[in-house]
Amino acid sequence: MAESTPTQRRVAVSTLFFVAGLCFASWASRIPDIGLKLGLSEGELGQLLLALPVGSMLALPVAGWLVHTYGSRQVVLLATCLYAGFLPLLGWATGFWTLAGSLVLFGFAGNLLNISVNTQAIGVQAAYGQPIMASFHGLWSLAGFLGGALGTLLIRWQQTPFRHFLLVMGVGLVLAVLAHQRTLPQDVGAAGGSSGLRRPEPYLLRVGLIAFCGMLCEGCMFDWSGVYFQKVVRPDATLVTAGYVACMSTMALGRFISDFFTHRFGTARMLQISSALIAAGLLTAVVWPAFGPSVTGFLLVGFGIASVTPLAYSAAGQSATVSPGVALAMVSSIGYLGFLLGPPLIGLVAEVSSLRVSFGLVAGLGAAIGVLAARATPAPTSSQPLPMQDVGAASAH
Repeated sequence: MAESTPTQRRVAVSTLFFVAGLCFASWASRIPDIGLKLGLSEGELGQLLLALPVGSMLALPVAGWLVHTYGSRQVVLLATCLYAGFLPLLGWATGFWTLAGSLVLFGFAGNLLNISVNTQAIGVQAAYGQPIMASFHGLWSLAGFLGGALGTLLIRWQQTPFRHFLLVMGVGLVLAVLAHQRTLPQDVGAAGGSSGLRRPEPYLLRVGLIAFCGMLCEGCMFDWSGVYFQKVVRPDATLVTAGYVACMSTMALGRFISDFFTHRFGTARMLQISSALIAAGLLTAVVWPAFGPSVTGFLLVGFGIASVTPLAYSAAGQSATVSPGVALAMVSSIGYLGFLLGPPLIGLVAEVSSLRVSFGLVAGLGAAIGVLAARATPAPTSSQPLPMQDVGAASAH
């Protein structure tokens, strides 16, 4: 086979991001159906959903080692096939424990895919010489919308979750095999660096904290935006989801346009802009909890959180001491704690005080992203990319 061009590799990696988003959205769209089929209470369903992040966390040390040892090209094919292949197990599950076990496997494969496909994305971005990471994550978000729409359609056609997931598995496996032929054969920086997880260097720790704050803010919008509108904004019942839709739409759009601004302003400045948008949007909804201002605020938050995770992953790939796969695993380990700790923390603070206070605290964490970004500068080496402050801005010749 002839050498693949950077464009072909970009399309291939984008396809794998799309498959990842499609699989996750397919599961998410059928959660109510599966809960109803198994007769689960809201409390049981809430406990059950913890199995997914447990599987994700279990994958982190394994993913870093596998990517460093075998290369992301081999791991990403395996992970994509496992992620799509485990999906029907979720529709087949016959009880609480079979579904919990299936979710652990699904979460494990999902984060194995997350680490390996982002390692591929770092390599493709290096070949381009300009920021393109956010566009990959934009494909994940786009697949999320399409996967949700497909779920709605299949529910209307009275198709079971098992049949739905078999269909998505088939599509995912075909796309994975086709895309694999054009993936990057060797990872950037794979020849050097440590292969095992350990205490992260100060640079990776700060990048991880940026991911932590960004993922916590993102998780807040996923899990609590509808509740905030229902209990604080109190619009008409048909408009309760307006805040969620506003945030998710601008998050998806932002991931397709933020590469342009990152190329122009640099990674650190873009993170500071994102930080300001998150804080300003949440504070707008907290200080002025009427429908119009709250929707406007959530639109700003969506634009803000769009680029934080892609930029954090891209910055992790600049580590001078560990390989990209291991660096991504370290940053993901810290960042995923935001997903795990954020929602219950928000609920706890809301119970003690109010949801407005909770969202105010989340705004503070959003503001912390900008402070951390200003300090997250790797030690330059002759073989390493430019420090975070200069990534993107300096590549415009």
